[in-house]
Amino acid sequence: MHVLLRQLLSIVALLCASNATASAPATWPASPSLLELYTTYGIVSIDTSEYVYESRLLINGYEVDPTIRGRLNISYAFNLPTSGAALVSIDTGNDVCPISYRWVILDQAGYTLSPAFGSCSGQILVSATRTQFTLKTPSPQKPDKIDVYTYDGKTIKHTVASLKP
Repeated sequence: MHVLLRQLLSIVALLCASNATASAPATWPASPSLLELYTTYGIVSIDTSEYVYESRLLINGYEVDPTIRGRLNISYAFNLPTSGAALVSIDTGNDVCPISYRWVILDQAGYTLSPAFGSCSGQILVSATRTQFTLKTPSPQKPDKIDVYTYDGKTIKHTVASLKP
């Protein structure tokens, strides 16, 4: 478990150090996938189910409110000075929009869940600063654009960026 966590943190460090331009990679990287994440402020975990879309998101062993169910993965994690953050991918099996995302922020007061967001794609690039989390993904409506979702701990903001030539 510790080796996997170290690998995930190494990937996150590389992503944080990368340039924040709106260029799409030739191939989108595969997202890391965890079922359990230990932070200073608690444990984020996925309670798996024998039914594909019935896994549940837990914080310290208790189901979150509102309930998050589906085929879940902890895709990225960030350790910040006063909180821990995890990006959870949620696949509900919906053919039209199979994947959405939610940020889980843990701190001394408990946890906060972002609203669900995303452009229905599993292809993502993720980064974080001390005050903002960013997820970039191909735009399904505009192949020459990238959807950019930012989260400041309160609000998800969606913008569309042009691809660099």
